[in-house]
Amino acid sequence: MERTEGFEDQRLSVLPRPLVAAALTRPVTRRMLVTDAGWFPHAERHGRHRPRGADETIVIVCAAGSGWVDTGGVRERVAPGAAVVIPSAVPHAYGATPGDAWTIWWCHVRGTDVAELVEATGAAPGRVALSLRASERVIALLDEISLALSRDTTPATLTAASGMAWRLLTQLAVDRMRPEAGSPLQRAMRYLEERIDGHIAVPELAGMVGVSASHLSALFREATGGGVIAYHSALKMARARTLLDTTDLSVADIGRRVGMDDPFYFSRRFRAVHGMSPRAYRATHKG
Repeated sequence: MERTEGFEDQRLSVLPRPLVAAALTRPVTRRMLVTDAGWFPHAERHGRHRPRGADETIVIVCAAGSGWVDTGGVRERVAPGAAVVIPSAVPHAYGATPGDAWTIWWCHVRGTDVAELVEATGAAPGRVALSLRASERVIALLDEISLALSRDTTPATLTAASGMAWRLLTQLAVDRMRPEAGSPLQRAMRYLEERIDGHIAVPELAGMVGVSASHLSALFREATGGGVIAYHSALKMARARTLLDTTDLSVADIGRRVGMDDPFYFSRRFRAVHGMSPRAYRATHKG
């Protein structure tokens, strides 16, 4: 028989619903509110079935063991280091794998910002299990949320939990945007980052990472909003800004360090990006 809670050493916090209703009328918490949070270690026979979905968006991260989640008639396996993001009102079921019970951190969130952030994670019915590249960061946030709510539910604590939940969802979105380690995109980006003072032709770079030039360009556009050359140029400009801010190097020397030997060309490119010359940028008060 499935269990919804009652696991040894578990942590579980559920806000009283009148408190939820009040918090959803206040600044900050109306935009993001954690209504439930917890930690279920080795949750043998854990399972939930919600044929009509939930009022909240549900976030689960599996730290050990494994489980499953079913949405839109599609069952997905949830392995260690994976997250589950179930949008509100989506019918669903989930549970621990028999004989390999998961350990999970989880929370439920509501608010006006939630739907947009969920969309940014890429979660949708039939595809709610997300592979994480930085699961330890997400788990740390969920642990902090559940610890905070286990202490008290004052407006200050609810506001603090709101901030952590916002960061949690943005971390899931960022995790999706970052290239997978060892992928052609990640290797190409690393190559460009290590050669800010150089030049590279797109077909040459594509050959190095084992894809076509058109495919590599498409990968860059999806990940960065621009092409390979635009990404390399942005890296060069970022390095130039750092050198202008932290050294006394001449504009010509800085141009050479970012692969632009002609100081007039470097100044034109810098002005096109920043709306001012390198000298004017250096003279600008910052911070």
